[in-house]
Amino acid sequence: MSAVGSTKRRDERLFAQLARLPDDRSRRKFLSQHPTLVRLEVVARLSEVVLQKVRVDVREALALAEAAELIARRLRKPEALARSLRAKGNALYALNEHKAAVKHHEQAIRLFGKVGKPTEVGRTLSTSIQPLILLGEYERAQRAAARAREIFAQDGDALRLARLEVNVGNIYHRQDRFEEAIRCYELAYEWLMPYKNVEGIAVSLGNMAMCLISLNDFPRALETHRRARAFSEEHAMPRLVALADYNIAYLYYFRGQYGPAIEALKATREACRKLGDGYLEALCDLDLSEIYLELNLSEDAAAMAEEARAAFKRLGMGYEAAKSLGYLAIAHGQQGKVLGALELFAEARAMFVREQNSVWPALIDLYQALILFGAGRLFEARRSCRAARESFRSSALASKAILCDLLLARLALRMGDLDGARQECDRAAGTLSALDLPALAFQLHYVKGQIEQTAGQHAAAYESYQAAQRFLETLRSSLRGEELKIAFMKNKLEVYESLVELSLGRGSGPDAAEQAFSYVEQAKSRSLQELILRAAPPAAASSAGKSELVRRVSELREELNWYYHRIEAEQMAPEERTAERLERLQSQVQAHESELLRVLRELPASEGESRDLFVPVSLPLAAIRAALPADAMMVEYFRVGQRLLAFLVTRDTLEVVPVALVARVQHLLRLLQFQLSWARPGAGHMSPASQDALLAAAQVHLAELYQELLAPLRPRLDAKHLIFVPHDVLHYVPFHALYDGRQYVIDSFSVSYAPSATIYALCHTRATNSSGPSLILGIPDAQTPFILDEVRSVAARLPEPELFLGAEASAAVLRARGEVSRFVHIATHGYFRSDNPMFSGIRLGTSHLTLYDLYNLKLPAELIALSGCVTGLNVVAAGDELLGLVRGLFRAGAASVLVALWEVPDKSTAEFMTAFYDRFLAAPNRAAALRDAILDVRERYPHPLYWAPFLLSGKVLAH
Repeated sequence: MSAVGSTKRRDERLFAQLARLPDDRSRRKFLSQHPTLVRLEVVARLSEVVLQKVRVDVREALALAEAAELIARRLRKPEALARSLRAKGNALYALNEHKAAVKHHEQAIRLFGKVGKPTEVGRTLSTSIQPLILLGEYERAQRAAARAREIFAQDGDALRLARLEVNVGNIYHRQDRFEEAIRCYELAYEWLMPYKNVEGIAVSLGNMAMCLISLNDFPRALETHRRARAFSEEHAMPRLVALADYNIAYLYYFRGQYGPAIEALKATREACRKLGDGYLEALCDLDLSEIYLELNLSEDAAAMAEEARAAFKRLGMGYEAAKSLGYLAIAHGQQGKVLGALELFAEARAMFVREQNSVWPALIDLYQALILFGAGRLFEARRSCRAARESFRSSALASKAILCDLLLARLALRMGDLDGARQECDRAAGTLSALDLPALAFQLHYVKGQIEQTAGQHAAAYESYQAAQRFLETLRSSLRGEELKIAFMKNKLEVYESLVELSLGRGSGPDAAEQAFSYVEQAKSRSLQELILRAAPPAAASSAGKSELVRRVSELREELNWYYHRIEAEQMAPEERTAERLERLQSQVQAHESELLRVLRELPASEGESRDLFVPVSLPLAAIRAALPADAMMVEYFRVGQRLLAFLVTRDTLEVVPVALVARVQHLLRLLQFQLSWARPGAGHMSPASQDALLAAAQVHLAELYQELLAPLRPRLDAKHLIFVPHDVLHYVPFHALYDGRQYVIDSFSVSYAPSATIYALCHTRATNSSGPSLILGIPDAQTPFILDEVRSVAARLPEPELFLGAEASAAVLRARGEVSRFVHIATHGYFRSDNPMFSGIRLGTSHLTLYDLYNLKLPAELIALSGCVTGLNVVAAGDELLGLVRGLFRAGAASVLVALWEVPDKSTAEFMTAFYDRFLAAPNRAAALRDAILDVRERYPHPLYWAPFLLSGKVLAH
């Protein structure tokens, strides 16, 4: 080993020790013990190490810069001292100590000037620009830039001139002079290209895109990032390719395009893992966590936040680690893990305080207050909420201060202090009157309604709830992305429950019942209603003008998402002149909202993708009645507090009957599900002697559910066909199998189901293929050998059968042939993800088909039947939205769907499907064909396990 190499390695070990020393005293002592460090070349090397270290550990970078300064002062060499002061200024800038940074840069500039080093003067001037910008010293920054430009031009240093243009662009950017900033970045990009200066090019393009974001020019911002990506790929710079992909994903997220954003972030994360770029990989996890929180996918959000947190801790990045911890705490709060969430919030809050962040600690106080309120810890919640409000009052986050006012009003109401609750509402209303924030207006009117209802002022309460509901409808219509709509509706159904209760309390006549029924329909499965409308056939190719209007509506919706995210991001940035930016953004939002309403008014009624796709849908009672068969009755349930109501609808009548308590039904349903699990072959003792006992036990629970849900209605059920519209836990109840002690419901009625009355009516009016082939897919295996018999039997009974088996029964076949098929039958394994139902699916020949995949298929069939296990299971999400395969099939275009509510042996399933299709085509009411098939199978398989899970949902009339 050479002496030079040995000295270098020794110095590096000593540098590492120097970086950990806490103060000048310890550093002086260390230098006395290691006098070989007191050399000019050590000052130069330390100054370079500081530039690298500042990206990893700023405190250690500052320690090394101060050590370099000590050495330079001992050597009494002005040039060495100037280098150390510049390095120290750079470290102080990274620590957000901008005044101190500028002071050290000025000292370095003077010293470099005295020793005749103009190039170093120029370098230091260029470095000083950024802290000057952050101090608002724009004129000084411009003077520094002009002087540096003159020096670099005299030196003929084109590379430094190019990088200087980036800094000049930053001056304009900070002043919101975005077009001028873009010109500087474009010039820098052009000059840096020949040098393949990786960092400079990345900064130029990145800053250019940020300007375009500030100009709300999404297309150009996206194009700039794609341009950066193409350049980086062409010049074999994979890290910059990954950075461009990350930025593109971020833009999609801001536009509300969650699917493309998630996919892009996942791909970028994998690329970063291969590249070893831990920082960008962790940022992908952090952004995925934020998106999943918006979608209310708390388990996925928690997993991503955990991964991001661990990575940022390893990297020593405090702010990002604290943010990850905050997201993890929010996810725990969404999951009801109160103690864990509070502990994580406390830890995150302490980290943000250490990072000198003034916004996040207050946000965490608010999040904590919400969780404490939900847990009934009212005094702690009030204390935390008041602390948050004090912080928000002095910041640009006026909307968060209003949230605090409203939470304090709810706390006062819960504590029985009606006067205090009204005062807090008045305070919130005073601030809100100057702002256009419909989400907070909804909250305000809802809390007012609660106060008036508690005070016994029912007329005033009803008026407030109506105002809240109007704002809620406005908000729902402006949200894009179905999962976000569902998440948004979480905890907001209470306003509809209150309106139903008060409507019925205002009188006992038909008007009161009809008003209550309208609110029931507005509350249930609204996102699914919109999905069904979106599945309508697209406008004809000749309708160019109409298609342009639809395209413009879509663009405006995405642009509004962009602005909403921009406003939130601006509120989170505690910088000067934020209020001005917010005012501009709010003005742009109002302009876009006005244009959206104008375009919607211009959409003609004949437009294939009509205005109904973009505004809330609520069919009047007359339209729902028109879809009912003459001999049918609809039984629609709705939960109000802990009580279930049943609305009985025929072509001529509407009646409301109180039935069971929710807790009682939940208990009985759990007992039934337990009994069904014992009845499955192989799941328990199935000797002949036990079969009767198992059947009797199931009948007991079915009879108990009958007494709670149907016995109060039985005298009124004057119909041949019943359409059950469940609510809440009732979506898991097989109503047709309920038992009155002598017979099952299916013995007296044909039965079908619907997610809501509106969806039932929409299914009867939607366009489907009235002719065409019958597509039949079967994926048999050793565990389900009877699937082969089933699909062959089905193919023998349906018109124009097209049968695909095994690997040939692929997603590609379903996509290609399903669009023109009249009937679709798929026999395969189904699986249900209760943790994340959007990823529930079925197994096809070469892949799996999830609910997300169904959203991208067009299957306008009269009937789609899934004979696999648990294909009918759903998670009942906020807004009584069913998250499961049924949702995807309706979205894809089906008028009616046949699915299984629980796991059924494949032998009895094959027999049931044969019996069903034997009767299906000839039956004018297809629920009658289902009834006859159930009775047929029940003769051979008496236990409800075998015949009760099959549900027909949607359209029942053949024509």
